[in-house]
Amino acid sequence: MLKGHPKGLLVAFFSNMGERFGFYTMMAILVLFLQAKYGLSAEEAGGYYSWFYFAIYALALIGGILADATNKYKTVILLGLIIMFAGYAVIAVPGMSLNVTLIGLFVIAFGNGLFKGNLQAVVGQMYDDPKYSKVRDTAFMIFYMGINIGAFFAPFVATGIRNWFLKTQGFGHDGSLPSICHAFIDGKITDTDAIANFESLASKVSGQAISGVEQLTTFANNYLGAFAKGYNYAFGVAAIAMVISLVVYMVFNKHLPSKEKKVIEKKEGDKLITAKNVKNIIISGLLMAVTSVLFYLAMGDFALGLAIGVFVAFVAMMFQISTKEELPKVTSLLLVFVVVIFFWMSFHQNGLTLTLFARDYTVKEVGSFTNIFFDLWGILPFIAAVAGLFIALLRKNIKEKIVGLLMLVVFGYLTYYRASGYDSMSPIAPEVFQSFNPLFIVALTFPVMGIFAWLNKKQKEPSTPKKIGIGMIIASLGFLVVLVASLDLIAPHAVKDQSLTEWGRVSPYWLINSYLILTIAELFLSPMGLSFVSKVAPVRFQGLMQGGWLLATAIGNKLLFVGSYFWDRIELWHLWAIFITCCLISALFIFSIMKRLENATK
Repeated sequence: MLKGHPKGLLVAFFSNMGERFGFYTMMAILVLFLQAKYGLSAEEAGGYYSWFYFAIYALALIGGILADATNKYKTVILLGLIIMFAGYAVIAVPGMSLNVTLIGLFVIAFGNGLFKGNLQAVVGQMYDDPKYSKVRDTAFMIFYMGINIGAFFAPFVATGIRNWFLKTQGFGHDGSLPSICHAFIDGKITDTDAIANFESLASKVSGQAISGVEQLTTFANNYLGAFAKGYNYAFGVAAIAMVISLVVYMVFNKHLPSKEKKVIEKKEGDKLITAKNVKNIIISGLLMAVTSVLFYLAMGDFALGLAIGVFVAFVAMMFQISTKEELPKVTSLLLVFVVVIFFWMSFHQNGLTLTLFARDYTVKEVGSFTNIFFDLWGILPFIAAVAGLFIALLRKNIKEKIVGLLMLVVFGYLTYYRASGYDSMSPIAPEVFQSFNPLFIVALTFPVMGIFAWLNKKQKEPSTPKKIGIGMIIASLGFLVVLVASLDLIAPHAVKDQSLTEWGRVSPYWLINSYLILTIAELFLSPMGLSFVSKVAPVRFQGLMQGGWLLATAIGNKLLFVGSYFWDRIELWHLWAIFITCCLISALFIFSIMKRLENATK
């Protein structure tokens, strides 16, 4: 797999594994934690969620400017790892107020801003060497696959830690209970039938009869405390993962390129920081302030106004500080960034509205076979058995075929043995759905790479910009699946008592298949986008343009609130139609400027 690649590639994705673990821990449980701990509505929790995801990418612009100005990419990356660890340590402490939790989230976002874009820039620098330049796209796909191995385990670990702590407190898990507990404590549940329903659910997870206002009040407070504290401990595991990545980076970063050692004397006009550029940056900052205020006055949303203002300022700054020779490449990158905004606005609904859909509209219990995919010790041997099947079928070497058959038999039996111990119906946690995206990334990276290699041999491989456009079309199909699943479901706004009433649940395979298609779209767009940026970005803007890619991602993440805003306001299928439309319009736009983008890569 790594033949023909520098050793630094392996160091990069192992160093990034802790960040991915924390990222997917957040994606799986952040909204659920905010609602369980602080009793926030979907719209309020979605607002904080979108702010966090805006910051985690927007601050990469600061990291890129700092690294490009100093040429000390590796030092900035190290600082980012340390700061991220500090942020996870803050939110891992139980009992923190909402304000302290938000401070911890900002610290994580700031550390990520120093780390993420610059690590991607360093990966690109390794492939600036002519010896490796031909395998740049492949490198970014391997990098992308490797870092998602940690992401696969994060939702399982987060759910396992939460459920373990609930068990130590004498409770079982029911994802619908926290909102009911908050509603009861706030005096919103007074109907006799509603109280009886609450008593039934409380008794089920407690393993003992609970009745009466006094017992329900005690249960509600204790259950919410245990639920939230379990999530705190899951954040603690993410902090430990950051320590592991930090150690790997400190020990092996010698294999990564040190750009600061290769800096040669440049003309004043080629430097990133000059008196003229500082003036232009100040002008861009003023433009950002004006744009932010105008959008705030027009839309009544300061956060969105600020996000758009930052992007406008970045675009203006790049036009001002780019030379005539650099401008065509910079312009092409900025146009791709516009497309990226709408992809991530749609794709990252997996941690917001798609997670709410998993919690509120997907069945709570599944049969033995389906439960394999929601049990870590069931899915691991299943994956190994499937891998053995493909080895046996696809390898030509007899010894390899025999090894594949042995894997199929041994791990197939272990899967059967594990599944035979399940109950006829087993409960599933909504957080675990977040494991399917990284699982599919790991599983599909090689097949997608194989398809690209096969097309390359026939001289029919799509260009990097075309892959990005195709990815947008595929993403629209992913939301079409969940749209079909939602056609007969009653939307939350149509239910009077949303905390207690079941309004229809569907098979988990709807969401699983939606994640499968969205993951294929991601493989066409995200690693290809990173490769495109590293290939097209002018040398002196490598960190800055990686920061620009992440800034565009940040704008898309700030727009995540679109999902939570409409969650309680429109029909479910209307909600998914919004994201389908965004993806298709973005695809149409990128194909309309395809020649320009392809010329920029030459």
